[in-house]
Amino acid sequence: MHARRKGKAGSKKPLSTTAPSWLKLKKDEIIALVLKLAKQGNQTSLIGLILRDSYGVPDVKIITGKSIAAILKENKAYPEIPEDLQNLIKRAVQIKKHLDSNKKDMVSKRGLQLTEAKIRRLAKYYKKTSKIDQTWKYDLERARLLVG
Repeated sequence: MHARRKGKAGSKKPLSTTAPSWLKLKKDEIIALVLKLAKQGNQTSLIGLILRDSYGVPDVKIITGKSIAAILKENKAYPEIPEDLQNLIKRAVQIKKHLDSNKKDMVSKRGLQLTEAKIRRLAKYYKKTSKIDQTWKYDLERARLLVG
């Protein structure tokens, strides 16, 4: 967004719209695996990667009819703050920590400004779509406590 080039965005989904015949796992087993991996503290994208690489599940949505996030929301295991916003907050905290020890690093200072702008834009969208609380506000000091 802030660079002078277009870039290629997004990952490519499998072409098939039906469950593969070689997959031995059933719908209920996949849902149980998703919940187990979420309880271990994994984020939704990492759950998808683990299922793909370790269990051979090409796409959870094709088999269960629901995304990983929808499964977690149904079972009340979805985090308060969405994953992408949480990752941006973690990045901002790491940049701020770097800036505390490297005060003259102006490139990182600009990176922090851009990251915080992304956080504010995304939070505005999530408030509009009611995915986060309307009173939620980004604050770097509170974010440090949130991230740990």
